[in-house]
Amino acid sequence: MVSVLADLEKMPGFVAGKKRSTGRNMCFTNLANQDKLTSLQTNHFFASEVLENDDSPILPGLPDDVAKHCLALVPRSNVPTIGGVCKRWRSFIQSKEFITVRKLAGMVEEWLYFLTMDTEGEGTHWEVMDRPSHKCQALPPMPGADRSTFASAEVYQYDSLLNNWSRLSKMNVARYDFACAEVNGLVYAVGGYGLDGEILSSAEVYDPDTDKWTLIESVRRPRWGCFACSLDGKLYVMGGRSSFTIGNSKFVDVYDPEVHSWGEFKNGCVMVTAHAVLGKKLFCMEWKNQRKLAIFCSEDNSWKMVPLPLTGSSSVDFRFGIFDEKLLLFSLEAGPSYQTLLYDPNAAKGSEWQISDIKPSGVFLCSVTIKA
Repeated sequence: MVSVLADLEKMPGFVAGKKRSTGRNMCFTNLANQDKLTSLQTNHFFASEVLENDDSPILPGLPDDVAKHCLALVPRSNVPTIGGVCKRWRSFIQSKEFITVRKLAGMVEEWLYFLTMDTEGEGTHWEVMDRPSHKCQALPPMPGADRSTFASAEVYQYDSLLNNWSRLSKMNVARYDFACAEVNGLVYAVGGYGLDGEILSSAEVYDPDTDKWTLIESVRRPRWGCFACSLDGKLYVMGGRSSFTIGNSKFVDVYDPEVHSWGEFKNGCVMVTAHAVLGKKLFCMEWKNQRKLAIFCSEDNSWKMVPLPLTGSSSVDFRFGIFDEKLLLFSLEAGPSYQTLLYDPNAAKGSEWQISDIKPSGVFLCSVTIKA
């Protein structure tokens, strides 16, 4: 399941899950041939009559393992259609097994989703990028009121395969401007502001199998405006502030799910404005330096700085995205001199930077990459 928290970094109430791909893909989501899909649609009535019985075959006349393989060959854009044929098919599409079978069939694709704001700054919406054309299409509106500016405990989930939203269990603590990340199939929410404007140190974890949030040990200092990520099976929380000073943001809180406790080290970035995990490395950008990438290696807790190939104002902010194992840098200002940059960490030295034509349709806020 892939979930995205409703702040996906500063959009509380939305379980988004920034970037993850395990089990049943929730958060966004080609019959290798269209003839099979047409056949399935033609027999919609017949299938609906027969397959409502859990003991009946998924596809009459075929063993269930063969039938599951056939459904897994459906192009992702058509999965919502077959999900409406009957409960049996819908249940299979929503299962972890469906993604497993798609992987075995070589049908898993990578999709990039954007949270954008209109140019007037009056509303936000999610959209998905069409891979071949790099054009964006809007997703169904997220339910509930816009809670981007105050604390909320509400959580919503977007199902990438069925193209719909659903409400999940509420968090134990209403939060705003908190850190969120997925580690080993579980979603963590840490810190932020509470209902009364207090800075929080509480943390909790969501289990998609039980639809339940559980409070865990609090971090050692309250944090807001921070970010979280998964590295080496652990939860890293860094950046942000503990008060109205920024000194404590140098501390990195590390939660180990195996021993259910926090550790820390003092070697983080201050006031991070963008971050992304690519491979086994964490990429960050600090508010004070928008012309260099800070790259963290968890193996030795070391950082290295990589300059951006840009000139001009250093006040232009960037946000990150991940696509095709490369880092995308989206400028928050429009103009001919501010293009989407692409950083390939595996390219030959001197050719790591390129210009990309990938752009959201509105003002970029954040992105999520899903493989489904």
